[in-house]
Amino acid sequence: MTTASALVLGVVAAAALTGTVPAATASPADLSTATFSLASATTPTALAAARGPEVDEARAATTAATASMQAVTTVQNDIAASGLDIGQPATVDTAPLEKATERLEAASVLPATFLPGLADDVTAATTAVDQRVAELRGGLDAAVAKKAEEEAAEKARQEAEAAAAAQAAAEKAAAEEAASSGSGSSGSGSGSGSGGGGGSWTPSGGGGSGDNSPAAAQAAARDMLASRGWGDDQMSCLVSLWNKESGWNYRAYNAGSGAYGIPQALPGSKMSSAGADWETNASTQVAWGLGYISGRYGTPCDAWGHSQSVGWY
Repeated sequence: MTTASALVLGVVAAAALTGTVPAATASPADLSTATFSLASATTPTALAAARGPEVDEARAATTAATASMQAVTTVQNDIAASGLDIGQPATVDTAPLEKATERLEAASVLPATFLPGLADDVTAATTAVDQRVAELRGGLDAAVAKKAEEEAAEKARQEAEAAAAAQAAAEKAAAEEAASSGSGSSGSGSGSGSGGGGGSWTPSGGGGSGDNSPAAAQAAARDMLASRGWGDDQMSCLVSLWNKESGWNYRAYNAGSGAYGIPQALPGSKMSSAGADWETNASTQVAWGLGYISGRYGTPCDAWGHSQSVGWY
């Protein structure tokens, strides 16, 4: 450094005496376009026109430094635009690079042999800046990836909640529809299958008049089916259906649902539309039950098929 200082002073002094070395400008230009003179061992040379490995190295170092400074600006702008916390301050110490570049650009008063050392200083400072830029870029990339993962997880959570809500709504609607169908069938005079066939009902305490046995009830039903134009096949389905519902017991009562009688009307009082003796007359219950089946299902076999499918009719 002492020798370099002495050389600088000597060259400046010589320049002052001979007028052969131009004064340095206030703002040195980039080495790639500079027109100031570079002192050689013999004759000052314009850097733009100068040739040699030292000059090429100086130009390359300056070009790399310029690119690094631009990278600093770019990464800092990207971080600011993202609005993300990258876990570290978005700062880069560019002072050493700026100073090293200024010294290299001010080398117009030095022999070309001094350029490699100054260029090495610029290269070292550029490397330090590039490393810091890489750290910031890595932090930004990690923050962006984390945000994307969080957004994807939140989207998946919302979609799962929406799917669960939709499924719950569908299940609720299905349950309400089933309940409505069950109550609707009993509300229009239905024998309800909510209690299932046989064993879900118990005989009531009401007395009867005439022959209300299951055999008599089935005989009455067969006559009524014939008057409707239904044959033995429909009778077979009707026997199966009401065996399941009540065992053809006119006093059958489902304590769970309140259904009553051979067709298990819910409530039993709806059978009063077929006769005031609905509680004590099996034929009245059969007549009401056949009217309900005809109006809702068309035939006993259709009613029996529905009962087998869903457990009620």
